[in-house]
Amino acid sequence: MIQAAAARGRLVTARDLTLGSFLPRLAAIHGERTLMTSTAERLSFAQAAERVERWAGAVHAEVTGGSRVVLILEGYDLLVASLAVSRAGALPVPINAQMRPDEVDHVVRDAGAAMVVRDAVELSGASRLVEPVPARASDVAALFYTSGTTGKPKGVELTHRGLLGASNLAALFPSGLRHDEAVVALPVAHIYGFTALLGLAAAGVPVHYLSRFRADDVLDAIEQRRATMFLGVPAMYRLMAEAGASARDLRSVRVWASGADVMPEDLAARFRHMGASASLPVVGHVGDALFVEGYGMVELGGGVALKVGPNLVALPGYRFRVVDDNGREVALGQVGELWVRGPGTLRGYYGDAKATADALTSDGWVRTGDLARRGLGNSVRFSGRKKDVIKHGGYSVYAVEVEAALTEHPDIVEAAVIGLADPRKGEVPVAAVRVREGSKVKPAELVAWAAEHLSDYKAPRQVVIVDELPRTGTTKVQKSGLVDLFDARL
Repeated sequence: MIQAAAARGRLVTARDLTLGSFLPRLAAIHGERTLMTSTAERLSFAQAAERVERWAGAVHAEVTGGSRVVLILEGYDLLVASLAVSRAGALPVPINAQMRPDEVDHVVRDAGAAMVVRDAVELSGASRLVEPVPARASDVAALFYTSGTTGKPKGVELTHRGLLGASNLAALFPSGLRHDEAVVALPVAHIYGFTALLGLAAAGVPVHYLSRFRADDVLDAIEQRRATMFLGVPAMYRLMAEAGASARDLRSVRVWASGADVMPEDLAARFRHMGASASLPVVGHVGDALFVEGYGMVELGGGVALKVGPNLVALPGYRFRVVDDNGREVALGQVGELWVRGPGTLRGYYGDAKATADALTSDGWVRTGDLARRGLGNSVRFSGRKKDVIKHGGYSVYAVEVEAALTEHPDIVEAAVIGLADPRKGEVPVAAVRVREGSKVKPAELVAWAAEHLSDYKAPRQVVIVDELPRTGTTKVQKSGLVDLFDARL
């Protein structure tokens, strides 16, 4: 126990920790303890470290240092492969296997990928790369692709220090003193899922990982395994509530966690009551579970704040500013755009200097595009989104990207996309379009076309055809005037 504590201390204070060295260092602490289970396998820390070294050997034999390697893998393998690519001195580009082929093609082209991995079998059979290719914690570690104002996904450059900063602190968690297990069904290609799994590994908390979220499967896993933690997004909590979560025995859960979207307080309260703060001999389960809600985004390297009451409080190392349209800090209690600075913020957008300049100030502040009310100290109260972003089931759907895709239809001359409130998914995309004169296309045909050409979470659930779109005095589409066009009963 003393040796393990000393090893943890070294991990926390490590200044040279990188993605490539992460799991082997954890294996030296935890050895054969369980890192991850799934319906298919159990993986110990030692086995995962060996897999990282072996897969790194395969990558190292194929590409040179600094090359981009696009990873299109399912499940926990995507995390392990990302660490392996980093160990080989290349840049992992993890992407969601559910992306459409044309979206994948864009990422491969934009990143200038030297290697594309679609199956973990492609990385098997190589010699282990025992020593990682040297890298500094301040170096770019990975590219995470996200949509942006150009309408095409952009590669966000994140550093080793940014991705692993919170994991260092997680290593202080006293794992091994009690039974703990986290159930996770977050996509690894999403920054929340990626950093959450890193943090749980650093904390020594085993994960039961589900590659796809299904409410009944998650509830079964929590109930049967007596899991103590669950990490999800608000849409997952809504679906679990609808699936009868209140009738399940979820009292083993001590911590519920949510991110990627705003969590309704009444829903969070319901799940707090379903869990428990402790389990005592004779007495049984007592108190309510803890509900942790975070704020972050891929450009910030993941979570940078926790919700405390109605406010967001910045995590150690991060600073907030709330500014007006001229970049001047607003008065206490006033609303403005939230700017963030800290160790996890993006280095830039890969190959896109203009987008980088738009997102980053000259002194390193990230313009989040979110609105916040300035609070006391280093706290704010979230007030909405300045960016035209739809939060669908935890995913960010950028309206401009969907609009650009819709106008590729031969009958559509202009499209305006908004998010419509949805009790299960938070918001769903819908579109109002103008079509070419004489077109006989029907709304249902456009909905079907969009479903074929866009990822499921991006495709509009409704399309209405209009003669004109409402506009402001500067001819911009006035999206607030579109809501009444749609049937709210999706």
